[in-house]
Amino acid sequence: MEHQMGTAKSFRPLCSSFFLLMIMLSALLSQMLLCTALLDIDSLEWRDEKEDELNEVQSHQESPRDCNLSVGEWVFDPSYPLYDPSCPYLSAQLSCSSNGRPDSDFQRWRWKPKQCSVPRFDALDFLARIRKKRIMLVGDSIMRNQWESLVCLVESVIPSDMKLVSSNGPCTSFHAMDFQASVEFCWAPLLVEVKQDAEHRRVLQLDSIEENAKYWYGVDVLLFDSAHWWTHSGKWSSWDFCKEGERLLANLNPMVAYEKGLTTWAKWVDLHLEPRRTRVIFRSVSPRHNRDDGWQCYKKREPVAYMGYSPRTPGQLVVLREVLKKMSFPVYLMDVTGMSALRVDGHPSIYGKKAKGGPADSDCSHWCLPGVPDAWNEMLYALL
Repeated sequence: MEHQMGTAKSFRPLCSSFFLLMIMLSALLSQMLLCTALLDIDSLEWRDEKEDELNEVQSHQESPRDCNLSVGEWVFDPSYPLYDPSCPYLSAQLSCSSNGRPDSDFQRWRWKPKQCSVPRFDALDFLARIRKKRIMLVGDSIMRNQWESLVCLVESVIPSDMKLVSSNGPCTSFHAMDFQASVEFCWAPLLVEVKQDAEHRRVLQLDSIEENAKYWYGVDVLLFDSAHWWTHSGKWSSWDFCKEGERLLANLNPMVAYEKGLTTWAKWVDLHLEPRRTRVIFRSVSPRHNRDDGWQCYKKREPVAYMGYSPRTPGQLVVLREVLKKMSFPVYLMDVTGMSALRVDGHPSIYGKKAKGGPADSDCSHWCLPGVPDAWNEMLYALL
């Protein structure tokens, strides 16, 4: 009996210690779960995200864990647009409301990917992420369209005496001085160079890029596009002859020329840029709805219904994907082609200028702002 009582007495402190340990472990586990919940709320909701997910997203290897930002639907959201349509940095061509467009619903569609969520653009957070950095958008007038959108998304949170615009050759820069950051646009619609010969002919230099690329050095985030200028024809043709090495080429297939020009760009990126220093993103071709003199976007007020709609894949996108696969540098393809093809309502149409005409005067290539390029920039924000 005494032995049993002794055993019971000795067991009590052991039991107390055990329960104390369990309570401490439970508290620690609760704290870990709380931290995990906070992390999920504050971060982009990638499925099964890991610390090295960035490299996986940028690589050429497709994974079911990657979020495909380009697959989703347009959702009407009355809380949009994200900035005032009277933003002072908008060019007249893109200020559709100022040019008399009577409807405004084109400003209120939000892109919603199916597999994850894109965070609503937060100007202060975006500027904090690019603090002491340069982000440069390189390409044609559609890329300038996107640059104006990005500047308008951030400019309202910056005091007037802390922002300015400067230019350097083909480049225009918006500076957020408090953040020592810049959002820049550099004109290079073909990426490679076009030069005039002695007979004043425009010669597309398929293997020459340095005159344009000299402005791209030292940039932290480079976003490229190049597509439309490769398919201009007739009086709108972008060149008279192509040149590769010492060979002068006439009547070269535009998609063959595009592949050669993109390959020159890809070689420059592989040779001159360091992945740990520079992020490189290539935005896919922006769709046009201007067949038959612009009737496709004339007076359109709503996106195309997604169900059963399968837009044709442009030849430029097919070529671009093949070139990117061959690169050693991890370039992220921002595919906006399919999602933007649904937005037949998003173009200036006759409201790209104050004079009103008919379908023949419709601009069905560029985009009204606020509008579709804001969604592209929300994707860019998610990537950063």
